[in-house]
Amino acid sequence: MTMPNKIDSQLLLDLITLYADYAAVVDSAQWDKWVDFFVEDCEYKIQPRENYERGFPLSTLALLSKNMLKDRVYGIHETLYHDPYYQRHIVGLPVIREVSDDLIVAEANYAIFRTKLSEESTVFNVGRYLDRIQRDANGLKFVSRLCIYDSEMIPNSIIYPI
Repeated sequence: MTMPNKIDSQLLLDLITLYADYAAVVDSAQWDKWVDFFVEDCEYKIQPRENYERGFPLSTLALLSKNMLKDRVYGIHETLYHDPYYQRHIVGLPVIREVSDDLIVAEANYAIFRTKLSEESTVFNVGRYLDRIQRDANGLKFVSRLCIYDSEMIPNSIIYPI
């Protein structure tokens, strides 16, 4: 992999579209479509910044295959009970860190707002995505998505994907 000297404008547009589509699917609770953003042998983690920066592996949520993502979707639909809420992602423009023929390393800042039905909207989670993205004839898919959140504390629990 190499650091890109000049960013291919189509690649950047494809990445922006991937990030926007991901946020739209998660914000509209289309959990089955969320799984389709990932390759079969994927990694999806939600981890506090302190643990990530210190090299500690402990994550709030660690899903290590597409089947584990499907299990999470099943849990959201069938077994997890919680006060209903909406979430809304604001995702910054992606920064491309490395590019090879079939893999892109990128990151983007995010902020997620949560709205419970009878309450004001609040900031739910803020951090950055660290992504490894596969590029092939079928488009772009996440090989890994690390959601590194800034706060050591999270309200209650994380039910929906970040």
